Amino acid sequence: MDQIPFTDDKIIFALLCLCLGFVFYTSSSETKFWKKFYSVVPTVLMCYLLPAILASVGIVDESSSQTYYMASRYLLPAALILMTLSIDLKAIANLGSKALIMFLTGTFGIIIGGPIAILIVSIFSPETVGGNGFDAVWRGLATIAGSWIGGGANQAAMLEVFQYNPKEFSKMVLVDIVIANVWMAVLLFGIGKSKKIDTWLKADTSSIENLKQKVSAYTEKIARVTSLKDFIMMLSYAFVGVGIAHILGHHFAGFLENNFEVIRNKEKILSSLGSEFLWMVVFATAIGIGLSFTKAKNYEGAGASKIGGVFIYILVATIGMKMDLGRVLENPGLILIGLIWICIHAGLLILVAKLIKAPYFFLAVGSQANVGGAASAPVVAAEFHPSLTSVGILLAVFGYVVGTAGAYICALLMEVASKV
Repeated sequence: MDQIPFTDDKIIFALLCLCLGFVFYTSSSETKFWKKFYSVVPTVLMCYLLPAILASVGIVDESSSQTYYMASRYLLPAALILMTLSIDLKAIANLGSKALIMFLTGTFGIIIGGPIAILIVSIFSPETVGGNGFDAVWRGLATIAGSWIGGGANQAAMLEVFQYNPKEFSKMVLVDIVIANVWMAVLLFGIGKSKKIDTWLKADTSSIENLKQKVSAYTEKIARVTSLKDFIMMLSYAFVGVGIAHILGHHFAGFLENNFEVIRNKEKILSSLGSEFLWMVVFATAIGIGLSFTKAKNYEGAGASKIGGVFIYILVATIGMKMDLGRVLENPGLILIGLIWICIHAGLLILVAKLIKAPYFFLAVGSQANVGGAASAPVVAAEFHPSLTSVGILLAVFGYVVGTAGAYICALLMEVASKV
């Protein structure tokens, strides 16, 4: 379309809410068609795909929209606070080491996946992985590695370190967004089949089920009819906490940059620790955990995690809108590299999950904590159960810590691979 009809965020937000309303209305329908449809396609995947279709056919303009920024900076931290009100730290600790093993497997898959993808593509299309000087493709792919192991801050660090041509950077951003979102869609689809997958993996899900049951039992115990006061108090806890998290995140990130050269210098592997978004997420999570030791924990019975779930689904819709399905094949060579790369990441995760009998939950969240980061790892974790949101958060934060170092190693390997 030559002209996009809807560029006003007020209308875009209304359309996103329309998508969510349509999905939840049809998913609760007793109609035979919809019951069969949602037995195959998970609800959350539809909440993701419908906004993607709106962007792909040119109905909405994501590039000028601030809806994702609003959702990620306001609703995400609010959701984290509300979903960690009833957190049980001891029960999370009892989940064991498999979550960390799967996360590190995902990281390793990204590190080796990049150079292997370059080697494979160079066999039949050497020009795709070529380039000289600052136009070298491996330099651009290093920014994707930073994004997929950590996040935006790590990606910026890799761009700074390897000085990739800024005029070509948009191509890498496209590959990053397309492949990461396609992979997230696959993971979300798998959630609907998680029981079958766990059976195939011969996974022991008892610790996860125990945590779910414990939280559910506690919720039933304190459940009550929600009053206006309850809604006001929950929103007060959430958004006052968001404000505090932003203030602390801003000042703490500034403190680190002002006092530590290793963080101030974008060429250093720990520079990503200067990200305000990272610390905002950390402090929002800490506030939620802190409230879990107070009477505020009882607001779970009034539906705290359900309100958090509403915020998460709005975030899912805004993430979906960033996916332009029509541009998937715009750079077929680079897209192919990305597909091979993510397949190596996925294959390694499946192999290790099979060997250690890890549940699909650890596979999905461990992967998304790498590829998706703090913005989407909690989304995937919460789709399994609200009580598991904090697992996604903790792993995603860890991803920020190791992101730049892992991406740097990956970049060096890709440089070698591109010259073979």
